[in-house]
Amino acid sequence: MVIKVLGKGCKNCDRLQQLVVQAAKEIGLTFTVEKVTDINAIADYGVLRTPALVIDERLVLQGKLPSLMTLKDLLER
Repeated sequence: MVIKVLGKGCKNCDRLQQLVVQAAKEIGLTFTVEKVTDINAIADYGVLRTPALVIDERLVLQGKLPSLMTLKDLLER
Protein backbone atom coordinates (compact mmCIF):
# COMPACT_ATOMS: atom_id res chain seq x y z
CA MET A 1 0.00 0.00 0.00
CA VAL A 2 1.31 3.45 -0.91
CA ILE A 3 0.09 6.28 1.29
CA LYS A 4 0.72 9.91 0.39
CA VAL A 5 0.32 12.85 2.74
CA LEU A 6 -0.20 16.02 0.74
CA GLY A 7 0.62 19.39 2.22
CA LYS A 8 3.20 22.14 2.32
CA GLY A 9 4.60 21.14 5.70
CA CYS A 10 2.18 22.69 8.18
CA LYS A 11 1.75 21.31 11.67
CA ASN A 12 -1.45 19.46 10.71
CA CYS A 13 0.28 17.88 7.69
CA ASP A 14 3.09 16.59 9.91
CA ARG A 15 0.57 15.32 12.47
CA LEU A 16 -1.41 13.53 9.75
CA GLN A 17 1.73 11.73 8.65
CA GLN A 18 2.44 10.61 12.24
CA LEU A 19 -1.15 9.39 12.70
CA VAL A 20 -1.14 7.53 9.38
CA VAL A 21 2.03 5.66 10.30
CA GLN A 22 0.64 4.81 13.74
CA ALA A 23 -2.69 3.61 12.32
CA ALA A 24 -1.06 1.50 9.61
CA LYS A 25 1.29 -0.15 12.10
CA GLU A 26 -1.52 -0.84 14.57
CA ILE A 27 -3.55 -2.71 11.95
CA GLY A 28 -0.51 -4.55 10.62
CA LEU A 29 -0.29 -3.14 7.10
CA THR A 30 2.68 -3.33 4.78
CA PHE A 31 2.99 0.23 3.54
CA THR A 32 5.15 3.11 2.42
CA VAL A 33 4.44 6.74 3.23
CA GLU A 34 5.38 9.59 0.92
CA LYS A 35 5.12 13.26 1.76
CA VAL A 36 4.09 15.42 -1.20
CA THR A 37 4.86 19.12 -0.76
CA ASP A 38 4.98 20.29 -4.38
CA ILE A 39 1.95 22.51 -4.99
CA ASN A 40 1.57 21.35 -8.60
CA ALA A 41 1.62 17.68 -7.59
CA ILE A 42 -0.95 18.43 -4.87
CA ALA A 43 -3.15 20.25 -7.38
CA ASP A 44 -2.95 17.25 -9.74
CA TYR A 45 -4.99 15.30 -7.18
CA GLY A 46 -7.68 17.99 -7.17
CA VAL A 47 -6.92 18.99 -3.60
CA LEU A 48 -8.27 22.37 -2.55
CA ARG A 49 -7.36 22.20 1.15
CA THR A 50 -4.55 20.47 2.99
CA PRO A 51 -3.70 18.28 4.69
CA ALA A 52 -4.87 15.63 2.27
CA LEU A 53 -4.47 11.88 2.16
CA VAL A 54 -4.08 9.66 -0.89
CA ILE A 55 -4.16 5.87 -0.56
CA ASP A 56 -3.04 3.87 -3.58
CA GLU A 57 -3.58 6.92 -5.83
CA ARG A 58 -7.11 7.56 -4.55
CA LEU A 59 -7.84 10.82 -2.71
CA VAL A 60 -9.65 9.83 0.49
CA LEU A 61 -9.42 12.91 2.72
CA GLN A 62 -8.70 16.60 2.49
CA GLY A 63 -8.82 19.70 4.65
CA LYS A 64 -9.01 18.08 8.06
CA LEU A 65 -7.11 16.08 10.62
CA PRO A 66 -9.01 12.83 11.28
CA SER A 67 -9.01 10.69 14.39
CA LEU A 68 -6.84 7.60 14.63
CA MET A 69 -9.95 5.42 14.36
CA THR A 70 -11.07 7.18 11.17
CA LEU A 71 -7.64 6.62 9.65
CA LYS A 72 -7.76 2.94 10.50
CA ASP A 73 -11.14 2.68 8.78
CA LEU A 74 -9.81 4.44 5.68
CA LEU A 75 -6.75 2.20 5.55
CA GLU A 76 -8.76 -0.99 5.92
CA ARG A 77 -11.07 -0.21 2.97
